[in-house]
Amino acid sequence: MHMADALLSPEVGGTMIAVSAAAVGYAVKKISKDGLDEKKIPLMGVMGAFVFAGQMINFTIPGTGSSGHIGGGVLLAALLGPYPALIALASVLLIQCLFFADGGLLAYGCNVFNMGVCTCLLAYLWIYKPIARRGVDTKNVFFASVAAVVLGLQLGAFCVVLETYLSGVAELPFKAFLFLMQPIHLAIGLVEGIVTSAVLCFVYSARPELLVSTVQETKLTKGLSTKKVAAALLVLTALVGGGLSLFASAYPDGLEWSMEGVAGTAELERDGPVHKTMGGMVGVTAFMPDYSFAGDEEGSSVGTATAGIVGSVITLALTGGLGFAVGALRRK
Repeated sequence: MHMADALLSPEVGGTMIAVSAAAVGYAVKKISKDGLDEKKIPLMGVMGAFVFAGQMINFTIPGTGSSGHIGGGVLLAALLGPYPALIALASVLLIQCLFFADGGLLAYGCNVFNMGVCTCLLAYLWIYKPIARRGVDTKNVFFASVAAVVLGLQLGAFCVVLETYLSGVAELPFKAFLFLMQPIHLAIGLVEGIVTSAVLCFVYSARPELLVSTVQETKLTKGLSTKKVAAALLVLTALVGGGLSLFASAYPDGLEWSMEGVAGTAELERDGPVHKTMGGMVGVTAFMPDYSFAGDEEGSSVGTATAGIVGSVITLALTGGLGFAVGALRRK
């Protein structure tokens, strides 16, 4: 559900950058005030990398000609808490934008809000946490994950439609676009919810304290080690980013599919000065556009696998580094 710059006016794009910056700033303030469990800082980096790799794998939605990928917001929030999760997901989206030209720079604020705020803050706090507080077990984790992911994606999809409408994108009439976006993202949300619950149930079987501490807003005990869980997730990240990404569905994702159904194309163009400037900046920084080697328009399997590994490593370093930085700032 990564939006491109062409779907937004400079006014809407700029406003949403400010809104998302305020949300991320609030998340940093909350962490600085309440503290970030230092035992979860390595998980923050690993899970950020896992979400980056997971978003590269589009799964087919049967009978639609469309595909979807995980957003990862609820997954991150269930393991790290809503505020570290938002920071991690904002980092993932920034890396995707700047280095892989996935989602525009003008659209960055919209993508953070639609995929991050709607899931890490709203869906997690409204749906996942109330259900999980009844008792953290595999049954509640499953229902909480599916319900929260579905709600988060429905909110995010509606925001996409609203943002294009406010931007005056005439090719995407509000009602027609809405009637395609909501159902297809309902199907995508159900699949992502199951994937999210599977990962969380794996973590629960290995270290239930990780999920319990997040829901109860408590810190892990000093003698508890998260190294085995982090190592297992890191191996899984390498397998997903460097291997499974090669088998991603070739069908357009839910947003592109909806655009094609309404406008007949998923590639809209805007040639205003702001769009040209933003596009030019990404053109300079993106060393592997569309997750392939520069100049390789068709994309090769080697390029895709390399992008998956390189992107995961960059995300691991950035999200983990931010976790340590926020922790150090609080101690100081």
